[in-house]
Amino acid sequence: MRLFINKIFLALSVLSAFIGLAFLAWILITLFLKGLSSFHFNLFLNDLVEGGLRNLIVGQLILAGLASVIGIPIGMTAGIYIQEYGRGKYASFIRDLSDVMMSAPSIVIGAFVYAMIVVPMGGTSGYAGAIALAIMMIPVVINTTDSMLSLVPRELREAGIALGASKYKVIIDIVIKAAKVGIMTGILLAFARIVGETAPLLFTSETSNYFTLNLAESFPSLTVSIYDLANEPEESSRDLAWAASFILTVLVLIINLTGRFITRNKK
Repeated sequence: MRLFINKIFLALSVLSAFIGLAFLAWILITLFLKGLSSFHFNLFLNDLVEGGLRNLIVGQLILAGLASVIGIPIGMTAGIYIQEYGRGKYASFIRDLSDVMMSAPSIVIGAFVYAMIVVPMGGTSGYAGAIALAIMMIPVVINTTDSMLSLVPRELREAGIALGASKYKVIIDIVIKAAKVGIMTGILLAFARIVGETAPLLFTSETSNYFTLNLAESFPSLTVSIYDLANEPEESSRDLAWAASFILTVLVLIINLTGRFITRNKK
């Protein structure tokens, strides 16, 4: 009887996996067909007002890059503290808070940054958008750093201390170097997550049809513009939305495959 039940649940599991893969394939095939039909290299040369996506792509990468500059050092420092220095309730509190933040809806983070930064500043800005993305990135980096450092054998730390190295030197020169591949993979996956986010940017940076590097004003965003273009009645705008979606999907796919490649080579 138990063997029969096991076969039933195994069959249901396999069926569920195939259903999920079928929907994923449907989405990707539709995206690639419609995206490729609207794709041309002038998209990278012209701004949105000229029928291109240059300003949006550059703006999205700047927002994600600035968020990484903010989020990666904070996340790594917190992860190192939890694993190497933290003991008791403080480390547990940071770890639990990080877990909660990872599951927080992105739109809630956007609303928080809107209330804390956008309203006091009197308007949306690239800075607010980058901060919202950084808040999303920090817990991912914390968890990755914490997990990867926990895999480093304790004997390596003891060997470094036995040779007379200070604790911070052991962490920097031995522990982090031993875990650098896993940490880098986590950072890449965190970057892939924030580069495709839309909800927090709707409240914080919005978007712009023009090329600008001024982060103190509404800043071009590929994801928000996809949302706007998809709701336009003109077919040309919807074609741009498909092309932008295709470019964004390829970018995220490349980042994820890079992370997988690094991990595979480590093994």
